Amino acid sequence: MESENAMSDTTPPDDRPVIAGIDGSAAALHAAEWAADEALARGVPLRLVYVTKARHTSTDDYNEDVHHGRTALQQAAVTVESRCPKLSVSTSIVGGPAGAALLALSAQAEMVCVGSVGIGRYARSILGSTASELAEKSSCPVAVIRPADDTAGHGVNWIVVAVNDDPDHTAVVDCAMHEAALRDAPVLALGDRASATAPHGLDDDVKELRRRYPGVHVYPIAERADVRHFLKKHRERVQLAVIGSTESSDLAEIIGHREHPMYRHANASALVVRH
Repeated sequence: MESENAMSDTTPPDDRPVIAGIDGSAAALHAAEWAADEALARGVPLRLVYVTKARHTSTDDYNEDVHHGRTALQQAAVTVESRCPKLSVSTSIVGGPAGAALLALSAQAEMVCVGSVGIGRYARSILGSTASELAEKSSCPVAVIRPADDTAGHGVNWIVVAVNDDPDHTAVVDCAMHEAALRDAPVLALGDRASATAPHGLDDDVKELRRRYPGVHVYPIAERADVRHFLKKHRERVQLAVIGSTESSDLAEIIGHREHPMYRHANASALVVRH
């Protein structure tokens, strides 16, 4: 089942939207706000999607699920339209399971955004198989967005990306720089001075990034070019970790549980760059 309610939607139907998964939670609502900023910056519509359960025990159970979805979508739509009045927003209810439904939608999307309250010991079951499945199989970039933490304090809030020789290196770094420009955030570029992609290493990579993105502050960190290991080792405040498809299995360790002592960056969101 799919129903769509367009809200001030005048965008041509062939434009690929940013999709935000909505379930009525505060985490999903925060992800929708993040997605709204992304859609506005890209000049594309935002589509808010609620996925019903794959199975229902009765007609009443189904009707209750749909009612919950409509309520959650309405709340999210009001929130994002208040935040971005000029943004084209639509809502949809689709049949589950959630992973399969959002994967199908990703084939025609600019990006898919989902919320997360973090991962505990059993990563896939608590993060939700949906986010893990999207990170590893989506046809477009996937953002897993953590709720804002008002107790995190002030100071620099970084975007972290690795500068390496992975096949999708250029797309991943460009995506990190785009997010930094959009969200007015500085970038930590992780790399090995001896093996970065530029002829003279990491410093030249960073110099080129500064030339291409003059409004973004980029700082090189010369060590193992691995976002997951960096986050485990360092305490810098990080708002977003940008990784490529080859690192998608690291998502569970990047999106840590806020109350678990091993996760120093339990408020960091993650963006998995897939094509």
